[in-house]
Amino acid sequence: MDLGLSVLDVSPVSAGSSSSRALRDTLDLARLVDGLGYRRYWLAEHHNLAMIASSAPEVMIGHVASVTENLRVGAGGIMLPNHAPLQVVETFRVLEALHPGRIDLGIGRAPGTDPTTAAALRRSQAGGDDFPQQFAELLAYAGDEFPEGHPFRSVAAMPDDVELPPIWLLGSSGYSARAAGEMGLGYAFAAHFSPTDPAPAMRAYNEGFEPSPTFERASAILAVAVVCAETGGRARELASSMELAWVRMRSGRPGPLPSPEEAVDYPYTPAERRLAETYSSMQIVGDPRSVRARIEELAGRTGADEIMVTTNVHDPSERLRSYELLAEAFEISPAGASSARQGS
Repeated sequence: MDLGLSVLDVSPVSAGSSSSRALRDTLDLARLVDGLGYRRYWLAEHHNLAMIASSAPEVMIGHVASVTENLRVGAGGIMLPNHAPLQVVETFRVLEALHPGRIDLGIGRAPGTDPTTAAALRRSQAGGDDFPQQFAELLAYAGDEFPEGHPFRSVAAMPDDVELPPIWLLGSSGYSARAAGEMGLGYAFAAHFSPTDPAPAMRAYNEGFEPSPTFERASAILAVAVVCAETGGRARELASSMELAWVRMRSGRPGPLPSPEEAVDYPYTPAERRLAETYSSMQIVGDPRSVRARIEELAGRTGADEIMVTTNVHDPSERLRSYELLAEAFEISPAGASSARQGS
């Protein structure tokens, strides 16, 4: 199966470490996977979470692109409710001007945080209800297509001699899938945190896709949570950290990513155990051979063109090793990254 592998990074903050260290760990991982043959490196946007340092993906995109050569680097994504469309267009035109042919713009509908923090970001608490209007405004800036008489018709998104990078809609339901297909955009399904079966949405995207100047064919990414280690037992130990972190987050007690030792010793209540099992069902955990088999089965069932892997474990060196083992399992190489400079 000719399946591209990419990275989704939230810059996880481990217990005993710091958020600034997590951002530097992101650069280490980017350098590694750039040399291994991964296709893309996307940075997430989350706010007010002690476990996640990736609050400004547009800043990190520039840094990651500067320390790599082959990867396409992008946002996974920009949460549009938190941003003015003009700001998004100008920011990503600047990135495209500095790193031509290597930038992706992933757009999400949710604020990526709680209602109070969303209000602090100076957007409404409508929960993304105005997304269609915001997204139409973003496209109008990108294409200089405001109608006659529109109050923003005279506003030019600078730099004006650079095309906006390829746009990908992110989602975990059918809405974004159908919209991405109808508009001829890329689509990425967030299976790494959604228990929803991705197959119907991925199928709706592929079946409804209309070619566009940016995407001549449907381009579907499936984001999955993966922990790969030399043995299945070790992988399960490493994965226990995110299970406990998920329980704490869902219980209103978010904190840094705990160590496997803390997670294994944690006295789960029955309700917490069910939450942990729910998250466990969304992860792909095991040795290289079993992880590859599960990823290929999932890609085949959903019609994904590309798998975007997020790996959140306590020890940064174990995270690097997980991506190394995955690259070895799929036998990817830097030569396979040549397509990274293409839009899809």
